[in-house]
Amino acid sequence: MSGVVEFNVNKFRDIYPSLKATDAQLSMYFVEATMLLNNTEQSCVKSLAEREVLLFLLVAHFAVLQQRIDAGNEAVGRVTSASEGSVSVSLDNGQATLSDKWYQQTPYGAKYWALTAKYRSFLYVVTNIAMPVRR
Repeated sequence: MSGVVEFNVNKFRDIYPSLKATDAQLSMYFVEATMLLNNTEQSCVKSLAEREVLLFLLVAHFAVLQQRIDAGNEAVGRVTSASEGSVSVSLDNGQATLSDKWYQQTPYGAKYWALTAKYRSFLYVVTNIAMPVRR
């Protein structure tokens, strides 16, 4: 068993049937996803099944963002108010931090962000072993 997730386009299409993208686009989105989530044996996500879920969520996130761009919607953020006469739209990212604003643009990105929270926490280990210092 290798330590990487291989992208299975058919499996992805079965899980996310509503997403419209070519095989080439999905493959490219998978490469982009691996730029955000390490897909090697050194990944902090050791379970290949869990890593596949996370990578698929990122691929879906990229696909939805591209669908929106292709439809002419390049707005980023959550619609907080809208008008009709003379068209007015206000967008907001709420209380999002700089890191998660990008992920909060789609339900797939938001789910990815929530599922990866455990990997973004800090672990502090107290020890009495002296740290070697060169002087």
